[in-house]
Amino acid sequence: MADIAPVLDRIDADLDTALERLFELVRCQSISTDPAYAAECRKAAEMLAADLSGIGFDARVAPTPGHPMVVGHDLSADGPHVLFYGHYDVQPVDPLELWEADPFDPAVRTREDGTKYLSGRGTSDDKGQLMTFVEACRAWKAVHGSLPCKVTILLEGEEESGGKSLPPFMKEHADELKADIAMVCDTGMWDRETPAITTMLRGMMTDEVIIHAADRDLHSGFYGGAAANPIRVLAKVLAALHDDDGRVQIPGFYDGVPELDPAILKSWEGLGFTAEQFLGQIDLSVPAGETDRTALEQVWSRPTCEFNGIVGGYTGEGFKTVIPAKASAKISTRLVGTQDPHKIRASLRAFIEERLPADCRAEFIEHGSGSATVMPTDDPIFAKAQAVLTEEWGKDAAFIGCGGSIPVVADIAGILGMDTLLIGFGLEDDRIHSPNEKYELSSFHKGTRSWARVLGAIGG
Repeated sequence: MADIAPVLDRIDADLDTALERLFELVRCQSISTDPAYAAECRKAAEMLAADLSGIGFDARVAPTPGHPMVVGHDLSADGPHVLFYGHYDVQPVDPLELWEADPFDPAVRTREDGTKYLSGRGTSDDKGQLMTFVEACRAWKAVHGSLPCKVTILLEGEEESGGKSLPPFMKEHADELKADIAMVCDTGMWDRETPAITTMLRGMMTDEVIIHAADRDLHSGFYGGAAANPIRVLAKVLAALHDDDGRVQIPGFYDGVPELDPAILKSWEGLGFTAEQFLGQIDLSVPAGETDRTALEQVWSRPTCEFNGIVGGYTGEGFKTVIPAKASAKISTRLVGTQDPHKIRASLRAFIEERLPADCRAEFIEHGSGSATVMPTDDPIFAKAQAVLTEEWGKDAAFIGCGGSIPVVADIAGILGMDTLLIGFGLEDDRIHSPNEKYELSSFHKGTRSWARVLGAIGG
């Protein structure tokens, strides 16, 4: 690691030009979900491929049925091979009137306390994040003429619009993309001074149920009391999905749910997290999950069953005394360990069917699903990354969980057979997907330095 000092010096000296390269990318309006911006997505991909080629990668823009991929290789070094993934597409900017400045005119802004941040759509999610890795590679190449390990870079253009092209692309190009470990920079820090490695991602199963009864909406004065009411049936079924202690009552739901490693639980206890502070940010105070689990366990390491939308009867202005013909609910489960989303979907449907009274039937609409992911923190690569992050930030890097799901990590595991090192430098207040998205200047600068250290540690 003696070679790292001049690389870090180069990153420091090149910060202003690195920011301009990022800003040029942010100016591309690469909104993947809107076909009107297809040319801008292509422009962003071509810009990134040209940039990678300029620092010695064998890079190309690879077509897909949707927006193109960018693939780059520098395999000249000895030692381990890493695959880095990021995405260059961004969310729409609506509502535009809530932005304080043009979302595609990025700038460095200074707060009253002197701290600086980068403003603009994609500065955090994910252009700023992916460019921290590219800039780290640039610095290694500029100082030493080569990277400390083999590097393949895969940049996607559809992450914000479903990522449908990625799994088939991975399958078709598996031999080209396989490496010793993957790296993803689409996560965050524990707080603005504490770096983190995300080691747990929850999976998901989403389903929709529609309860049908009469062949049409009914006058509640003529039929009330005698006719089955789908809203009442649905409400009763949904209420039965949890007991008074917050445990999910779907048969077999907890199959494959592991108990947390005591060492991991102890490390979480040292993070200074409190339920009161966490929930207080949203004007709540009492954790609503399993009563025998801490709030941090509830959002990181425990499964959930939530209701995301309920519709039935008349919902417009005023009042209409109607018994509806149908009522529906959207239900999602967050999964951990080895829970099987397909078995849980089948068990949920059986649970509902068994509770239907006479004259009612259930219709189901299947939505997405994916398994949970847990990384092997005893792998030496994770220990090396934790050590150099701690050195860069001056605070112990935390192994943390994530309540959400990152589908690409499951794809990397399932298709390429690789674990993923999830290191990100985003913060909770970056306002990703919202107006006035931002990225801390410290996240960009020290994030680049962090990746340089990680590459050096892996190259060894």
